Amino acid sequence: MAWEYSEKTKQLFMDAVHGKPGTHLGEIEDPDGLGEHGSMSCGDALRFTFRVKRHPTDPTQDVITAARYLTFGCTSAIAASEALCVLIEQGNLTPIQALKINNKDIVAFLEGLPRQKIHCSVMGAEALEAAVFNWAQRRGVDLQSLGVDMHADERQEGRIVCKCFSLSEPYIRRKIRELNLHTIPEITNAIKAGGACMSCHHVPGGLQDLLNDVWGTGEAKLTILPQTMPLGTPPARPAGESEGQLSPFQFSKRVEKAIEEYVRPMLQNDGGNLEILDIKDTLVYCRLTGACEGCASASQTLRMLVEQTLKEMVDQRIRVIGV
Repeated sequence: MAWEYSEKTKQLFMDAVHGKPGTHLGEIEDPDGLGEHGSMSCGDALRFTFRVKRHPTDPTQDVITAARYLTFGCTSAIAASEALCVLIEQGNLTPIQALKINNKDIVAFLEGLPRQKIHCSVMGAEALEAAVFNWAQRRGVDLQSLGVDMHADERQEGRIVCKCFSLSEPYIRRKIRELNLHTIPEITNAIKAGGACMSCHHVPGGLQDLLNDVWGTGEAKLTILPQTMPLGTPPARPAGESEGQLSPFQFSKRVEKAIEEYVRPMLQNDGGNLEILDIKDTLVYCRLTGACEGCASASQTLRMLVEQTLKEMVDQRIRVIGV
């Protein structure tokens, strides 16, 4: 499945990766502002740097003259980062003015993004915010006195809910409200939380609990999958049946059910899929297809998504073998 990107998104991406003059892929040496967002280990990460023309007496009047980014993301991450840099440079903005750029502005500049790639625009806006916070510290600007909330508490404290992407409870709560997120898939699409091992979906204090608390129990909708039990809770077995008593046929059916109801929808959400080739004892041989085939994170997807899910929902002894 190919993503349906706008012509503008594709052009920005191609220009950036080919180093066309005027593009922004790279890093400013000794920048005036530096911010990072995302997780290198999970594949989506962005480092944003900018340089300013310093005002001789009032640092709040510094103007951003150059912006650059480094990203380990995909087409949409690169295009969204290009869009952010263009919006800032063309606007002749101060760092504080640049904070008004949000993910909706980036998506509009790109003439749209696939729903599953919205998180790339959020990543850019968050990296910009971190870079402005860094600039303010360097220049001695008291953002709080200017009425600018940089959510510093999210950087200094807060329980980590999504360990894969190191996203804290205060941050997730804020994005749920700001982006009007009502389901776990919406959270994952917007900020990536819960998009790797998925163990934070339904655990106490996890994503579903945060949705329930922010919107009220009646508002939050468990639409992620037909499977509604917390991840880590095995499907109910018939009375008297234990894990070791499963026949090979029953075992394979449980594996297929877990993949069909839980794993496959998550992969399809990113344009990928999974093909089961064989099941021998507790070894599950499978192959990633679609957008996941040949992906740099394929081995991690098999281990953290497919294998971990099967371990928790079927049998802890399962090993997934990629073919």
